[in-house]
Amino acid sequence: MLGKNGLGWGRGLHGFRLGSGPVKREGDGRAPAGIFALSYLFGEGRGEGFLYPYRRMTESHRCVDDPRSRFYNRIVDSRRVPRDYRSSEKMKFSSGLYRYGIAVAHNPRNIPGAGSCIFLHIKKPGGQPTVGCTAMEEGDLLSIMRWLDPGKHPLLIQAHRKVIGRLLPTNLQLTRLR
Repeated sequence: MLGKNGLGWGRGLHGFRLGSGPVKREGDGRAPAGIFALSYLFGEGRGEGFLYPYRRMTESHRCVDDPRSRFYNRIVDSRRVPRDYRSSEKMKFSSGLYRYGIAVAHNPRNIPGAGSCIFLHIKKPGGQPTVGCTAMEEGDLLSIMRWLDPGKHPLLIQAHRKVIGRLLPTNLQLTRLR
């Protein structure tokens, strides 16, 4: 599942924009399109069984989505940093959508208003779209998390079918998963 308003060009390894279409902005309900590094895995557990860097989230962890904050687009422990933000996402909440997740390096320079807190995470029951992330079944997410190897420098490549070919190196074969 993608954002409720589809895709918008994000800020990642592909540069700023490749082709026409909307640009990802804070609160637009769009998932970012482009090529993105994966920063780290996160979740509520201890992270056993993963090769990729893992961060355990607690009740006090927040991802700051307030563009006026110096912590914009960062996950912080709210008990340890001065609160200069008006809005944030809890990284551990009752719905369990963030029980496991992967932080996507969208907007790595933390440009205010360019979009924040982009993750691969567990999808909502009933197949509802996200507010800007990419979501999937828990089992699929865990399979990806176990498969990720930091030594191979994995990337997230997501875009509309019409432009995906422009994002890929010419020597890379795209295999469609079924």
